[in-house]
Amino acid sequence: MSGRVITIAQQKGGSGKTTLAAHIAVAVARDGARVALLDCDPQGSLGEWFETREQTLGEDDTGLVFRTASGWGARREARSLARDYDFVVIDTPPKSDVESRPAIEVADIVTVPVQPTPIDLWATRPTLEMIAKEGKASLLVINRAVQRVALTQEITEAIRALGHPAAEVRLGNRTGFAASMGDGLTIMETAPGSKGAVEVEALAVELRRHLGL
Repeated sequence: MSGRVITIAQQKGGSGKTTLAAHIAVAVARDGARVALLDCDPQGSLGEWFETREQTLGEDDTGLVFRTASGWGARREARSLARDYDFVVIDTPPKSDVESRPAIEVADIVTVPVQPTPIDLWATRPTLEMIAKEGKASLLVINRAVQRVALTQEITEAIRALGHPAAEVRLGNRTGFAASMGDGLTIMETAPGSKGAVEVEALAVELRRHLGL
C-alpha cells in the first residue's frame, strides 16, 4: 500500500502553514514512520528550515527526506514519494489556487490551519471550496489559539458550522513553535513534554485517526 499524502493548504498568508507542515512531519517521523517533505511554496521557507535542520543535526540525521516541486509537478512528485515513504507532507503556497490545486488533488487529507479570528475564517472559505470541489477529506486546525478567550470558542463553533471537520486539538499561541523553527527543529525537540509539544503529538494522532490508521 502506498503512503498517505497530507497536504497543508491555506490561501490566506501568515496562517502558520510551514510551521505546521514541519511539526506534523517530525511528529509522525518520531513515531517511527518514514516521512518525506515536499515544498511547493516558491518562498522556500520549508527548504530553509530543512537546510538549517541539516546543519543542526547533520545531513544523515534529520529523520526526513526533502523535495521541492511546483504546479502539476507536485502531484507527480507526491505520488512518486508515496511509493517509498509512509507519509508525504506537502507545504503549499498561499494565495495561488493554481499552484495549490495539484497538491490538493493528490492528498489523502488536506489540513487547513486557521487562526481564531473572523477575518481568518472568512479568508479560509476559498480554500475549503477548492477542497470540496476536489472531493478531498479535510481537517481544519485552529492555530495560535489563545486559551480561555471566548472568541476562540466562537470561531471553533463557526468552523464546525462550515461543514468541514475541525480538529479536537488546538495549537496554542506559543513562542516555542517559531523559536524551534529558527534552529531547524520543532517544539517536540527543543521543549519535549511542553504544552506545545503535547499539542502537536496529539494532532498527529488525530490525523492518523482521520486517515483510518
